[in-house]
Amino acid sequence: MAVAFTFPGQGSQAVGMGKDLADAFPEARRVFQEVDDALGENLSKLIWEGPEEALTLTANAQPALMAVSLAAIRALESRGFSLKGKVAYVAGHSLGEYSALAAAGFVSVADAARLLRIRGNAMQAAVPAGEGAMAAIIGLEQADVEAACAVAAQGTGNGSVCQIANDNGGGQLVISGAKAAVELAAKLCTEKGAKRALMLQVSAPFHSALMTPAAEIMREALAGVAKATPVVPIVPNVTVTPTSEPDEIARRLFEQVVARVRWRETVEWFGANGVTTLYEIGAGKVLSGLARRINRDIATTSVGTAAEVEAALASLG
Repeated sequence: MAVAFTFPGQGSQAVGMGKDLADAFPEARRVFQEVDDALGENLSKLIWEGPEEALTLTANAQPALMAVSLAAIRALESRGFSLKGKVAYVAGHSLGEYSALAAAGFVSVADAARLLRIRGNAMQAAVPAGEGAMAAIIGLEQADVEAACAVAAQGTGNGSVCQIANDNGGGQLVISGAKAAVELAAKLCTEKGAKRALMLQVSAPFHSALMTPAAEIMREALAGVAKATPVVPIVPNVTVTPTSEPDEIARRLFEQVVARVRWRETVEWFGANGVTTLYEIGAGKVLSGLARRINRDIATTSVGTAAEVEAALASLG
């Protein structure tokens, strides 16, 4: 009867997130101040007041989502909760890995904020605007999507990149790469019988080989921060194999910039290894929804508001 904490990725952000946590828990408010100080700007004002289009920018959304997740963790801890002994594993969806690792003590909140600002800027700068794209493919087998990506990459020439970026489960795959190749792959997936092939409104082709320059930047950035053994093992996106080894964790973090987010496999791994409840720590309920589609035997709980913190404390004991 094990518990795992999961941490959301980009797309879960919303103006106003985390405000009631900050109002209800001084420890949560201090997290937002830590992030503001680390970045040298008032990111918390943007989180709570918007505008939405500025919050959605990759360089802002990534540290903002981490701040909300860590505010929820600090709120739990302020009432005597400790990850060690209560939580078997942590995992995060893409940038959520940084939130998970900050929660588990691998890096400080300040360093996590700075790393995510670097990560967001590097990912945005890796590909000129308009040259990359992503698309969600709904209701098509993974093998068929991979085949469509391969044909599209070859068909658009010049060594085009087109690959699966996210395996979110529930029949939802996201592809990423060069714009022409992704558009062709989406068309091929529709012809193969996909229920939907939807081009996404994103600023860059995340989790594809086109992000290699960003991965190299993150390798250097991660080398320059203090790292500790996390109090709870993390299940990385890249390997879906738990680890507490700091050097390996750092390696998986820069690898995941160009690699697939294997979220379906992560939830399946939890189910096969005794996890009965997933707590989604931070903004939104995206991961809870995905988990229910992947394995209905695993209970899910969202912890992103003051009321949800109180409910989680009661259920965690």
